[in-house]
Amino acid sequence: MVTLTEELVYHNSKIRFNYWTIFFPAIGILLTILFIKYFVKNDISHGVAKVLYAISKNRSKIEKQNTYSSIISSSLTVGFGGSVGLEAPIVYTGAAIGSNIAQQLNLTLKLRTLFIACGCSAAIAGIFKAPIAAIIFSLEVIMLDLSMWSLIPILISSTTGALISYFFMGDKISFYFAVFEPFDKTKIPFYIVLGIFCGLFSLYFVKINRVIEKKLSEQKNIYFKACLGGLSLGILIFILPPLFGEGYVGLQHLMGNSPNTIMSNSIFFSLDDNSFSLICFLLILLFIKVIASSLTTASGGIGGVFAPALFTGGILGYIFAKTINLLQWFKLSEHNFTLVGMAGVMSGIMHAPFTSIFLIAEITGGYTLLFPLIVVSTIAYLVKYKFDKYSVYTYSLRKNNQLITHNKDKEAIRRLNIYDLIDQSFTTIPLTLTLSELVKTVLPNSNKNLFVVEKNTGEFVGIIQIDDILDILLDKSKYENLRVADLVIPPPATISLNQDNESIFKVFDKTDAWYLPVIDNSKYLGMLSKSKLLQKYRKLIVDFSED
Repeated sequence: MVTLTEELVYHNSKIRFNYWTIFFPAIGILLTILFIKYFVKNDISHGVAKVLYAISKNRSKIEKQNTYSSIISSSLTVGFGGSVGLEAPIVYTGAAIGSNIAQQLNLTLKLRTLFIACGCSAAIAGIFKAPIAAIIFSLEVIMLDLSMWSLIPILISSTTGALISYFFMGDKISFYFAVFEPFDKTKIPFYIVLGIFCGLFSLYFVKINRVIEKKLSEQKNIYFKACLGGLSLGILIFILPPLFGEGYVGLQHLMGNSPNTIMSNSIFFSLDDNSFSLICFLLILLFIKVIASSLTTASGGIGGVFAPALFTGGILGYIFAKTINLLQWFKLSEHNFTLVGMAGVMSGIMHAPFTSIFLIAEITGGYTLLFPLIVVSTIAYLVKYKFDKYSVYTYSLRKNNQLITHNKDKEAIRRLNIYDLIDQSFTTIPLTLTLSELVKTVLPNSNKNLFVVEKNTGEFVGIIQIDDILDILLDKSKYENLRVADLVIPPPATISLNQDNESIFKVFDKTDAWYLPVIDNSKYLGMLSKSKLLQKYRKLIVDFSED
């Protein structure tokens, strides 16, 4: 669909980068917004983050319309020049297909989550024909827990996705590079330095992305935002044509026999015989690509960071090797450093070092570069994590307390439906009740030793625990003139309806209480029992751990 859109928009190469093309990205983003507003009627941006949200907060349920909506919207965005990738929308589509199949079969939450992971892995395997990387992506980025029970279905799905892709599309993928220069172990120090640069650039990438998204989110008029972001993007593409679309064509130029071809159609083309000019051009392209990608998504376009990460990583690796070679200190393989740089930046941005390693290894047709891939990807991830602990996918989820976790313990807590555990069997008594009436009429009909005290208006006041007033109850002379109001005490804490599960557990731990009242707008709803919480939590842990 993207190729078809490009053909309809750019009839021939002669008009591809004239002044009219400045307006095309804005038109594509506007069409995307209109399609989402009037047909989808739901936010479908940030595909991978949406998958994580569905697993974390929506019980692994994704709406049926998302089985096609991301395909159409991303085709409009990228086909008109949006500087983003198609991988995240395709992953979201695969996840939606898996979720909807599971829903149609009335499968459990655990199986729905597994089907989502299977859909994601099949999508990645189909795009890159890299089934191993697809499996690792689902386990590293999407799934909650690694077990043989989940690994086998994902393995089958990713293999099937790759085979179907081979059947319909042949051996071609979005980009393919063969390693034709052997790995030189004496260059390991340079790979270490490249890993540091990749980590720092990944930090720049996510920070710029967040700043631009925050600034444009302040603009409430979606049409003005689309025009502003789209026109800004169009100007950048006119100046730097490799910013157009995913950028894989630019990488192919860079790794071909004539890397200066990447400057074609740009205002820098007259300088293409100068290696220094090429490096300056690539440096500008490297940092502006992040802005272009962020403008595309922040202004309303649909796409992901998969392709921009690979594009910028490749350019960074090439610049690094080319600069060392021009200084004539050492001779580095520009080809190999370009490939390894792709893995490094991808690892830092996505916090997915294993996926990055095996993706590049598979698309290059072998594992010749496995060792430098491991070195660069690991260092890039650690450097990025040192300064920023959240990936491009998880930052907004964490900010809104919606972050899914690979921690089985925390995930079990988050999936507890707390309010199904509220106990309403505790007796409520009025504040004006005398202690004598409590002893004669209430205590004989109750099997609890805790009572909830309310005002006549129904407003929660506090609690009375029989164990605390037992000495008074045993002496009739003491309680004849006492009222409930004289003995009511506040509970150690109260639970609010809008509290998240983790904070509720923390309240129980801090107060060491076994029962806490649930209050909504000063109204008592029931008691929450620590024992019931722990029983439900243990059951979820067992469910997560079963193979």
